[in-house]
Amino acid sequence: MNAALDPARFPAGVLFDLDGTLLDSAPDMLATVNRMLAARGRVPLALAEIRPHVSRGARAMASAAFPELDPAQVVDLVPEFLDIYRQELGRHSRAFDGVEDMLAALEAAGTPWGIVTNKPESLARDILPQLGWQARCRVLVGGDSLAERKPHPLPLLHAAAAIGIGPGDVVYVGDDARDIVAARAAGMPSVVALWGYRLDGDDPVAWQGDAMVERPAALCDASAWPATA
Repeated sequence: MNAALDPARFPAGVLFDLDGTLLDSAPDMLATVNRMLAARGRVPLALAEIRPHVSRGARAMASAAFPELDPAQVVDLVPEFLDIYRQELGRHSRAFDGVEDMLAALEAAGTPWGIVTNKPESLARDILPQLGWQARCRVLVGGDSLAERKPHPLPLLHAAAAIGIGPGDVVYVGDDARDIVAARAAGMPSVVALWGYRLDGDDPVAWQGDAMVERPAALCDASAWPATA
């Protein structure tokens, strides 16, 4: 059959970023930084002030909460942030609307899925049971699981090998430029998750992902996924 006439099919495998892609974790992050601010007698932040920084990790969150600090001082706050965040983990966050339907559609098609995140692996692993994903997620790679983290391709290549699928047949979905950079370096087609977290100056078009999707529910349709090898 002519390839142009082939019916749309789901990818052989899919890997996702976690924060800002599968999980709306901004409320947990907000609770964390506001506890840090309260301990110093400072006024709390609003969700809109912290939300754009979530995909960039603990250091970016601490910097957003304490913008007057220099980078070395921000680094010193990271252990405190992580300690408090572990206590808030899953208390306020939830899967984005449409994520459960999307995952169910992949599973119904026989497509294994996993997570590659820069969040510390222990934190990512701890959230899975709260979402009911611990038996469904086929592989989990955290930011400290390997010698490299995104935007390096190693975590994506490691995850693809773990599910036994060549990288060209796996699609990576993420909401940050480094997700798309990592996918390209790994030889994986990519989807830009436009529902995630972005700074005002970010231009997701410039990331040159293979597809740009507004809502997770759109990925219930096989035709929304980019072609694989």
